[in-house]
Amino acid sequence: MSRSVLTAALGAAMLATVAPAPAFAQVQPEQMVQPAPSLNLSAAGEVRLAPDMATLIFGVVTEAASAAEAMQLNARRMTGVSAALRRAGIAERDIQTAGLSLSAQYDYVQNEAPRLRGYQASNRVTVIVPDLARTGEVADAVVAAGVNQIDGVSFGLQDPSAAEDQARRLAVRALQAKAALYAEALGVRLGGIRSLTEGGGYAPPPPMPMYRMAAMAESMDASTPVSGGELTVRVDITGVYDLER
Repeated sequence: MSRSVLTAALGAAMLATVAPAPAFAQVQPEQMVQPAPSLNLSAAGEVRLAPDMATLIFGVVTEAASAAEAMQLNARRMTGVSAALRRAGIAERDIQTAGLSLSAQYDYVQNEAPRLRGYQASNRVTVIVPDLARTGEVADAVVAAGVNQIDGVSFGLQDPSAAEDQARRLAVRALQAKAALYAEALGVRLGGIRSLTEGGGYAPPPPMPMYRMAAMAESMDASTPVSGGELTVRVDITGVYDLER
């Protein structure tokens, strides 16, 4: 190959190397979509009303030298308690065994081995009293029949749905009022509600300890007085509202 031909070939190769690349369309990054402004708030509605039912928790505790004797003695007393409940008008569906136990009882003397004293049987029952006014009467009847342990009493509602619905309305009104106030303070318009969640609702209070029941007795001759007071039905809600500029 001649020098002139070699020079021409090298020049062509260099031109091909430095030639600009074909133009491509520039890809624009996608615009970030900003979420619409919103308002996240919570509110509650409460309704206070008197209970219309009570729940008694009581039991029979017996002790004997042998386990079989302790259980038999307990069974006889519980049979009498069940009869007293029926005479008081308590339906079978409102009586439930809450606990049944049998345990050995020991005497402990320092520096001596434990000495078996006997056995203790316990039968605990939960009873619903649908007529609140008769709660004291029922308590007296079961004690007279052999109950020697009262764990407590609690008060409730047989049908809490109406109170819950009223609490929901109050909660929604409070939420709407709060949302309108925030929108006004921010200088924006309140849009529609995006979501609504609910929490809370009716929950029966825990049983009142037995020492409080004893404190309510005015005299040994009178029926045990029971005061139900008031219950609180509370519904909590959380709502998300759109805001319009």
